[in-house]
Parts: sequence; C-alpha cells; structure tokens
Amino acid sequence: MSQQTISLPIRGMDCSSCALHIQTALGELSGVMQAQVLFSAEKALITFDDQLLEPNALVQTIEQAGYQVPQLQAAPPKSTPASARLLLLFGAIVVVVLGFSVLGEQLGWLDLLIDWIPWPIGVALVFVAGYRIFWRVAQAAWRKTVLSHSLMSIGVIAALAIGQWPTALLVVLFMSIGEYVEQFTSSQARRAVRELTALAPTLAQVERDGTEIQLPIEAVQVGDVVVVRPGDQIPVDGVVLRGAASINQATITGESMPIDAIEGTQVFAATLATAGSLRIQATAVGRDSTFGNVIKLVEEAESQKAEIQRIGDAFSDYYLPVVALIALLTFVIQRDPLATAAVLLVACSCSFALATPIAMLATIGAAAKQGILIKGGKYLEALAKTSVLLIDKTGTLTHGQPAVSQVVVHAATNEAEVLCWAAAAEQDSEHPLAKAIVRAARDRSIDLPHVREFKALAGSGVQAVVEGQTVVVGHQRLLGEHPLQAQANALEQQGQTVIWVLREQQVLGLIACADRLRADVAPAIAQLRRLGIDTIEILTGDNRAVAANIAEQLGISYQAELLPADKLAIVRRYQAQGHHVVMIGDGVNDAPALAQAHVGIAMGVAGTAVALDAAHIALLRDDWSLIPQALALALRTMRIVKGNLGFTVAYNVIGLSLAALGILPPVLAAAAQSLPDLGIMVNSARLLRYKPKPSSLPQ
Repeated sequence: MSQQTISLPIRGMDCSSCALHIQTALGELSGVMQAQVLFSAEKALITFDDQLLEPNALVQTIEQAGYQVPQLQAAPPKSTPASARLLLLFGAIVVVVLGFSVLGEQLGWLDLLIDWIPWPIGVALVFVAGYRIFWRVAQAAWRKTVLSHSLMSIGVIAALAIGQWPTALLVVLFMSIGEYVEQFTSSQARRAVRELTALAPTLAQVERDGTEIQLPIEAVQVGDVVVVRPGDQIPVDGVVLRGAASINQATITGESMPIDAIEGTQVFAATLATAGSLRIQATAVGRDSTFGNVIKLVEEAESQKAEIQRIGDAFSDYYLPVVALIALLTFVIQRDPLATAAVLLVACSCSFALATPIAMLATIGAAAKQGILIKGGKYLEALAKTSVLLIDKTGTLTHGQPAVSQVVVHAATNEAEVLCWAAAAEQDSEHPLAKAIVRAARDRSIDLPHVREFKALAGSGVQAVVEGQTVVVGHQRLLGEHPLQAQANALEQQGQTVIWVLREQQVLGLIACADRLRADVAPAIAQLRRLGIDTIEILTGDNRAVAANIAEQLGISYQAELLPADKLAIVRRYQAQGHHVVMIGDGVNDAPALAQAHVGIAMGVAGTAVALDAAHIALLRDDWSLIPQALALALRTMRIVKGNLGFTVAYNVIGLSLAALGILPPVLAAAAQSLPDLGIMVNSARLLRYKPKPSSLPQ
C-alpha cells in the first residue's frame, strides 16, 4: 500500500452540510482512508492509497456531487464593502418580492402566465433554471443525506403538481438568491482566512553556485541562502547570516513596531524588510514555516467544533423531519396544497447550520490577524466559560532571565562604582547573573576597565585583576559575617539573589538580582478580573519567597515548588470541582497542564513548533494585553452565536406557523427563507471588525 495525502480546493459549498455531503461521497470511494472537508478553507484533505485510486477520481467524485475543483486558486477579487453588498442584497430581494410576488399575485400576472404558456414549457423552464440545485439535491438523496434545499425542491414539485409552474419558477429564483446569500455569508466569514493565506510568499531570490536566481517557494530548500533587499517580503523562516535590516513582523506577531535584524537574528516568512538587506539561511520553508503553520492551524480550526455548534448541527438534523411532519399534518388537516407547499418552502435549515460556524470562523480569522491563534470553536466556547485562571511564572509572568534590581553600597563608594568593578570582573563569565550585571552596567553607559587573570571560584563566584586590583564577586561564603548582612537577608527573603562585591578584600557593596515581572501583567490581570474571572493563581517550580513576592505585587494567590506533575494535579482538582480552567504557560515545560486544562494558552510562540502544537490558543508575541483581548472576544462571540440561534429559531417558528395556517403564500414563503442567512451575516459581521481593547469591557 502506498499512502498519499493531497489537498483539493473546492468551490460552491454553501454551508457545513455541503461539506458533509462531499465528505460522505469521498469516504465511499474504495482506497480513501480519510477525507476531511474544511468548509472555511474551501478545500478537502484526502488520504488515499494511490495504487487503488488516482487523484482524478477524487476530483470527479467532488464534481459529480455538484461542486467545482478549480485547478488554480485565484486571488479573491477586490469587492465593495460587506455593508454595501448587504444593502444591495436586501434591495434586490425587496424588489423581487414586491415586483414578482406581491404584484404578480395581486394583479393576476401569475395566472396570465399560466394561461399564455403551456404547462410543459413552464416545467421545462423551471428545471433549466434550477438544474444545478436539483442535481445536488438528487445526488445527496442517493447517498441518503439531506441538503438545505431538499425541502424547497419538494416544494417546487408540489407547486408543479398543482399546476403553479410560475410559483415554482419564482421558488427556483429565490433558491438561487438564497444560495448566493449563503455563499456570500460564508465567504465573508472566510475573508480573514483568505487574506491571511494571500500573504504567503510565492517567490524567493536564492544564492546558488555564486549566482542569484529567482525560484518559486516550493523549490527553495532548507539550508539555501536567501537574499532579501529593502521592500522585499522575507520568503522563509531562517537565521540572518549577513546584513542588517528593519523588519515589520505584523503578519506573524500582530505587532506593528518593526524589529532590527542583525547577524544571528531569527526571522520569519511573510514578514517585510522595510530597510536594509539580508542574507538568510533557510531553516523552514512553505507549509513548514511559522506562517505556514499558522495558516494550516487556522484552516483546520473548524474541525474542533464547539459544543453549542454540535447542538446546532443536531438540531438541524432533527429539524428537517419535523418540517416534513408539519407539512404532512397541514395537508391532512387543512386540505390545502398551497399551504403545504408554503411549509416546505419557508423552512430554512441552513441558517441553523450557519448560526455558529459563521461567527466562530469570523472570530478565528480576525484573531489570527491580531496575533491570537485559536485552534477551534470549542476553545472559544470554553474560554468564555472560564472561572479559574492558572499561570506559570518563569517566562510567562516574568521575563525568564535575571536582571539587577538593586545596588547597596558600603563605605565611601556609589552605585556606579560598585557596578563598574563587578561588571568588569564578570564580563568574561557565562553565568546568567554575570550577564545581568554586565548588561546593567552597559545600560548605564559605564565603561568597563581591562581585566586580566580572570578565574572562576567553583560554587562561589569569580576573581579577576582589574586595573591592578583584585576584585572578587560572588556568594556571601567568600567573606563571612558583615554589617550589610541584615540588608542581604531581607533581599533574599523577597526572593532575590544577592551578590557581594569585594576589592582588595574590602566590601564595596552588594548587588541584588531578580527575574523581573513583565510591566503589562498587572493591567491585564485587572482587566481579567473585570471580565469575570475571580480565581487567579500562580503555579511555579520556583521557591516560595520568589513566588510570594510576585504574587504580592499582583494581588493573587500562588503555589510554589511544584513539579510538572503537581501542576497537572492542580488543574485536575479544579476541574473535578466543576470549574472551567485556563492554563497559561510557555507551551513546552507546562505541556501536561496546558493539555489537561479546558484551554491552554502559550505565550510568544512565534517560531516554536512545539508550543504551537501544545496549546489550544497560542499568542504569537509576548504581550499580556492579548489575553484579556482573547477572553473579551470569546465572550462577545458566544453572545453573537446565541443571538444567531435565537433569531433563527424564532424566525422559523413564526414562518412555519404562518405557512401552516395558510397566511403565508408559497411565493412569499420562498422569498422569506433566504432572509435568516442575511440576519446571521449582519450579526456575525461585527466580529470581523471587532478589535477588543484591554482597557474596556466588550461591547
């Protein structure tokens, strides 16, 4: 057996029931091992045995089901704003309803058509106008599945059976309008995903054999040296070998401020070099790049359905048999074929299928452009239910590296002098604390003197000769008791590391180092509380003094000295108490807890494949303001989804009641069935424009 996986673009899907119809057809082919049709991405991912099946057979199956498989994915055309197109749609529907339905029926135009045009010709016109829709319905019926137009097609047959072919023709017209509305609705929800995909690089300038050649991105290999000039899009993930440039990374991180890239800087595909030129060695290309992973995860996000979406899908499945039963009862009780046809025509099952995924897809696509990667609708729903927030400390609440927090001086000296002697002695050391001291001295523009006879003192510190004087920097054990001991003890109780500085065996002072709290954490925590999260807790493997210091600054609780298994147990304990738990971590060390939580959020994971895989929501930059933004967006999305479902239920109950009582004629019933999709679109379109701000509650 030779296994192959291919991706086929698909056009013509109106809603998720169409995707299910195609998926069922593909699954019936001998040799297909797995078929997944992604409505939002407009494509099918198919794994098959290429010794039993050729790709052409897959294409033929999709086309026989009534859909198209284009050979090339053209860029989406520029169009008028969604609001303007919605107004045009409403206007068109009003004109058609008034012009053909109300006036046609009231003035007797429909009866005149019946008198002038023979019934067989009218029937032929109906089937010519609607053959594509009827063909899809027939294909679905053959496979024992039902589409959104199945009931309306039965209504067309009912209208023809009672001699009302003009009514049937108008029904076909409204079916076509409804189909366009559904395509437009889903297209708007997919817009952010399409725009994201359109940003993917297609060409690269590559150095090979001493010359530069332009290649399609598919031909670039890992290890190739790629040339990037001012204004060029960076086509690959890689490391800068030579050159310097200012790079706009908004497509990856959502951050509009450019970064300065120099030798050794990691850069990402789809970012833009706004100044300078670079030689980059490729480390990942195409679908394997960070940008490629983002697109892939966003495209596949719809497979992770929210519970509320599953309820909507199940309701849609039961809704069609219920409508058929209502139509049968209408015919038995009312003895009115027109009322029966109206019941079949007004039923709008597709709106149930669209109510949740349209809003979810709009949110997922829009959030990705802001640097928030949400892997599925079920995580949006879970995030909106959050009652407990658990947070890793190192690298999440803090920067993950020590920094000088305080300098205490002794005798006739000052802070700059203490830092100068300490940094001079430490500048050849690789220890993280040594780097923190050197960095602090350079940040203060302190010139470091020349060092000779440097040596490390095992487990204690370093010793060096600086300007002819012996300088020792390190642990208290180097000197014993000292008058500064009380201050040193107080700093250590706060979770800080204390380093002593001696010159010619005389104490100059001490330097305290600590992992700094991120400046944007406290405002984000305050906003999360305003959004309704009461229990917020730090989980850390660090010592209690360090954890207590951070927790006190933020006004939250903590648990310290934890192993990964301990964090996992805490998540499970909260879940057993009925809480919805969100865990925020680095995506690697906290992987068990992130996976166990209802929602695991990893921060600053651009370029980190492990973190992208571990978390349910990934923040592509280290920005705490994105967390309350994600929660606010989830809350707003769920309100819109519930509004969509409520509107759809109310609309269909009223429409079915009026049709069953004979108040709503078939023509108006057919016209009315396309309106719920427009209502859902108008409501969900707000998510495409919505950009939550951490300073305000969601509107």
